[in-house]
Amino acid sequence: MISFYLSLVVGILLGVGGQFLLKAGADGETLSAQYLAPQSILGLALYSASAICYMFALRGIPLSVAFPAVSLSYILVVGIAHWRYAEPLGWSKLTGVLLICTGVFLVARQA
Repeated sequence: MISFYLSLVVGILLGVGGQFLLKAGADGETLSAQYLAPQSILGLALYSASAICYMFALRGIPLSVAFPAVSLSYILVVGIAHWRYAEPLGWSKLTGVLLICTGVFLVARQA
């Protein structure tokens, strides 16, 4: 059972990594340059690996628990974006993060 949850966590982390690689590849002067940037290609590869991990996790975790857990990636993205790109982190974002945490906790608790 732990392998399914471990796969879910790895899938979430790979998805977050993919998101930041896509952001790094977004510096291309044209849309085709952005699509062909090595960071974008690697970001899409990480998304694919994330999907494979998620599919494995679904073998042992109810969808009603696994899917909301993926929203934890938003928390990581908000925190890393604030640290890496100096994106603002105001009270509304912090409140949103708290609501996400609360929702995931409540959904997982009922499983």
